[in-house]
Amino acid sequence: MKLHELSPTPGSRHARKRLGRGIGSGLGKTSGRGHKGQNARSGGGVRLGFEGGQTPLFRRLPKRGFSNQPFKKEYSIVNLTQLAKFEAGTVVTPELLLQRRMVRTLNESVKILGEGDLQVALTVKANAFSKAAAEKIAAAGGTTEVI
Repeated sequence: MKLHELSPTPGSRHARKRLGRGIGSGLGKTSGRGHKGQNARSGGGVRLGFEGGQTPLFRRLPKRGFSNQPFKKEYSIVNLTQLAKFEAGTVVTPELLLQRRMVRTLNESVKILGEGDLQVALTVKANAFSKAAAEKIAAAGGTTEVI
């Protein structure tokens, strides 16, 4: 089989409805929208959740519980495999990680995780460290500093 011999499965592709095309199309005149009414108008229709003036379901149901979502701490994650790319003796800061594109933004805190091994001694400054990461950095002769 070659690329030019490929074709979609029969019945998987449909021609679009060509509305308002007169006799034969079956979708002339009102183009499948019925006669008058809100849904027949251009730009017509109701917003999501609208139930014709009846109090919508999302307002009828009671609000319950507490969500910690607004207070959640966001971290940019960096693993030891990424830190292994630095030369020995380097002071690794969030600014340096941003410059090397290991984190996308400094709006979030940086957390170092212990995936992988570290052979070089580094001074790592970050907002948080996993226990495994701190142990591996210390074992390689480096130091960790929580900022």
